Amino acid sequence: MDYFFEERENLRFDLYDVDSKSPNLSKHDFLGQVFCTLGEIVGSQGSRLEKPIVGIPGKKCGTIILTAEELNCCRDAVLMQFCANKLDKKDFFGKSDPFLVFFRSNEDGSFTICHKTEVVKNTLNPVWQAFKISVRALCNGDYDRTIKVEVYDWDRDGSHDFIGEFTTSYRELSRGQSQFNVYEVINPKKRGKKKKYINSGTVTLLSFLVETEVSFLDYIKGGTQINFTVAIDFTASNGNPAQPTSLHYMNPYQLNAYGMALRAVGEIIQDYDSDKMFPALGFGAKLPPDGRVSHEFALNGNPQNPYCHGIDGVMEAYYRSLKSVQLYGPTNFAPVINHVARYAASVKDGSQYFVLLIITDGVISDMAQTKESIVNASRLPMSIIIVGVGPAEFDAMEELDGDVVRLSSRGKYAERDIVQFVPFRDYIDRTGNHILSMARLAKDVLAEIPDQFLSYMRVRGIKPSPAPPPYTPPIHVLQTQI
Repeated sequence: MDYFFEERENLRFDLYDVDSKSPNLSKHDFLGQVFCTLGEIVGSQGSRLEKPIVGIPGKKCGTIILTAEELNCCRDAVLMQFCANKLDKKDFFGKSDPFLVFFRSNEDGSFTICHKTEVVKNTLNPVWQAFKISVRALCNGDYDRTIKVEVYDWDRDGSHDFIGEFTTSYRELSRGQSQFNVYEVINPKKRGKKKKYINSGTVTLLSFLVETEVSFLDYIKGGTQINFTVAIDFTASNGNPAQPTSLHYMNPYQLNAYGMALRAVGEIIQDYDSDKMFPALGFGAKLPPDGRVSHEFALNGNPQNPYCHGIDGVMEAYYRSLKSVQLYGPTNFAPVINHVARYAASVKDGSQYFVLLIITDGVISDMAQTKESIVNASRLPMSIIIVGVGPAEFDAMEELDGDVVRLSSRGKYAERDIVQFVPFRDYIDRTGNHILSMARLAKDVLAEIPDQFLSYMRVRGIKPSPAPPPYTPPIHVLQTQI
């Protein structure tokens, strides 16, 4: 769980006796419940809280013991494989059906189960499948903490027979396949009774491979830049900008829908872009002086250098364009997508990632070309955010989003999902609290970017660059006059 010192995090634990496989809780016996807060557990001595279980009047329901331990920031996972030899025969007919259960030890010496292997049927020399487990789950990143492994013979009725156990640690396992990683399986009861008892078989580690899980922030710390490009829909269906009914209405007192969406998303993304220079494009307008229709024109009027300084610069260029161009049509997305894709195709080394924000009032005219562009772009370091403004039906946009069905074009499927669509109207706060509604819009629109970013880096096998050393201020030597 996430722990916030400044918030009261209420917890409730309900205990049941499982009677069947039914997911409906009312079909099971309720044994009682406990209420507490996360702060209560963390703040108890040794972060261990004991509380009576309540909830059944007039009945003592026992006690619950809750322990909390802060996860350390170890993000490694290990891939391990084990086999066993000459395990004790437990079944009257046939051999044993062995499986392993792994436990990590807690700070108070108790054990918590963290992994169970599959059952290998009818053998005393099983080879289990390799499994992956996070180092946190195995030992909370403490390499010397005891890891206990129990070996059982599986029985259909659930009364599995204990074959024996052994203990190890992450540090021992990390030596990999070696004479150090062959473990005697010991059954303490048998050892106590039999003089000549040696062991109940051996378990051998076959392989041990560490994988470090990297996060979005590892790449950002290593210097990967997020380049942000904006494309705005200047088609006639938006309505005349001089009229209050227009989606492009230039209201001196309040941002229109385009301005609000632009600010909401842009102000968060700009923090990840070091030079704060954003290309801003428009599509679907007739341009001065000759009235030609363009589907990728620079809002600042400079096709050689469409960059605007900061979100304020983009807003300024947007308002300037509204005064000089004529809204027209059709609504073509492919040209602006291809515009950004050309840049993304030139830097595939993981040093840059491109995010294109398209704000549109809706019905798309070049669906086939747009799908083709997105499928091609899914192989590049880029993501596309589409915000739909106005009352139109946005069915086509949902298809481009690809959350339900993977997007394809002419039989070719998108390598990964790179489009996130949201309708602006879902975020208009009836109470007029634009700040809150825009924060929600930005959160939903940007939520998928880190995973889309990581999926690109993973497929390409790009690792984050090491973070630069922490900044140390230069030491000024004071020259003293003698």
